Amino acid sequence: MAEMNDSKDGGITGTLQPPRGYSISGRKKSVAEEPVTSVLTGGEVPIYDRELTADEEVLAALGYKPEFKREFSLWTSFCVSFAVLGLLPSFASTLYYGMGYAGQPGMVWGWLIAMVFIQCVAMSMAEICSSMPTSGGLYYAAAVLAPPGWGPLASWITGWSNWIGQVTGAPSVDYALAAMILAAASITNPDYVPAPYQTFLLTTFIMLIHGCISSMPTRWIANFNSYGTSLNILGLLIVIIMIPAGANRESQGLPKFNSSTEVWGDVYNGTDFPVGIAILMSFVAVIWTMSGYDAPFHLSEECSNANIASPRAIVLTSGVGGVFGWFLQLVVAYTVIDIPSVIGSDLGQPWASYLIQVMPQKTALAILGLTIICAFSMGQGCMVAASRVTFAYARDGCFPFSWWIKRVNKHTYTPVNAVWFNTSIGICITLLIFGGTVAIGAIFSIAAVAAFVAFTIPIFIRVFMVGNRFRPGPWNLGKFSLPIGALACAFVMLMVPVLCFPAMTGTDLSPSVMNWTVVVYGGPMTLALLWFAIDAHKWFKGPKVNIEHMMLGREEAVINGEGQDSGESSANSLSDAEKGKVAA
Repeated sequence: MAEMNDSKDGGITGTLQPPRGYSISGRKKSVAEEPVTSVLTGGEVPIYDRELTADEEVLAALGYKPEFKREFSLWTSFCVSFAVLGLLPSFASTLYYGMGYAGQPGMVWGWLIAMVFIQCVAMSMAEICSSMPTSGGLYYAAAVLAPPGWGPLASWITGWSNWIGQVTGAPSVDYALAAMILAAASITNPDYVPAPYQTFLLTTFIMLIHGCISSMPTRWIANFNSYGTSLNILGLLIVIIMIPAGANRESQGLPKFNSSTEVWGDVYNGTDFPVGIAILMSFVAVIWTMSGYDAPFHLSEECSNANIASPRAIVLTSGVGGVFGWFLQLVVAYTVIDIPSVIGSDLGQPWASYLIQVMPQKTALAILGLTIICAFSMGQGCMVAASRVTFAYARDGCFPFSWWIKRVNKHTYTPVNAVWFNTSIGICITLLIFGGTVAIGAIFSIAAVAAFVAFTIPIFIRVFMVGNRFRPGPWNLGKFSLPIGALACAFVMLMVPVLCFPAMTGTDLSPSVMNWTVVVYGGPMTLALLWFAIDAHKWFKGPKVNIEHMMLGREEAVINGEGQDSGESSANSLSDAEKGKVAA
């Protein structure tokens, strides 16, 4: 065999050497031989200057050279996504919507109904992940699956919506965390009322800590999230047991639990809409809480056995989260005493208000403290997942200063610049704190809408437009793929407008109670679309291939993939004479 030349970064450089087109098995492998749906054509062969593992071969077939260490497993990928899910702190953060819009029936029926369809979304996403395990995730999938000529636009919309959802994740969690910490201070000192600037400064401090942790080496981050997830699961179980065991309802002259008739049928309508719409509006709590299951997709370039482990982690996160989350909903629904006082408490945090209502103060503070610890782990998981999405988009030149954002730190082998770019954006977002509780509360609906739109675009294309251009990976839904995908799309199309409804209507609607989701999400998305129409369509062609490749049987026709757009097929990069030879 000819001599192999290693580049400093282990990447794809230099001239074509015979061994460089060979896999570990010692023979050339074209894209068609890998279980992927790729921006490259089936007849192309990625070129590399060293032997690649099976995971790296799959990534190369998708058009990317390996840049991360693969130190995540099925368990640690699940740990990150479950940390992002953060059932206990997520429930605490969104109790205002689940309980405040439709009362106990909205909590128990709403969670149960929504979870069926959310699981459909998760399974459809997992199937796509198995076929395209790359950090770009949904954005990459939309570009590859879209009809000819529409790939860049589909990718652009998906990417920006997903990024908005990701970049608002950590700020929303850290804001809720700061609010819980300050609510605990108010419980112990009733004379203390947190000022907005204190909430903002504490939120900023927490985000800076999460930025530091997310800049650490991959193994450290994986271990941190492993411990954090174990704590989240343990904390959730403790709370589910402690609340019914320690509730002091009887000392207040009430039965131990609310009646099933009240829990399942007595709707507290906290909106001006009919009961059915109010229950649908309460789904925002479920959707936001369950929106973290896409994290394994974005971590797939750092996961071993990615095209199986990552989709399994997606489905496992959604399934386990759905079951345990419903149990928590039941516990709270059967023990809450006075919903209006929980929602309107001066503490400014419904979860803290609920705990004080049904538990002795010391027990309530203990549960609140456990929720705070779990929320810290959740915020860090959100920061990690968002940084990988930002890195993937910067790698394809989607941001100003992408050349700086996409740099991987040579010491930690993690996208440190992307972490701090997101941290800066997140701190700016939390300035909404000064606009009041409704203004800052919009970041929960924004995250839910943005994530759902991004999740569903590639699924919609896969179900209704792709035909036989989708090549399933080793984890797939088989004959159930299309009906499950169709259910997922129908649910999202129904819910996106509902998530933008304000609770009040008519003369009751004022700027202070307006749902600003349509503005705060729709504004940036409108600007992104205008940018595409005016300028970006000229240079943005979708995910950029950064690996050298050649047409099968045309070893002399090497194509330098650095910066090549997915919209530029490799055949188009050849001369007319070479095209004729390839065709022949």
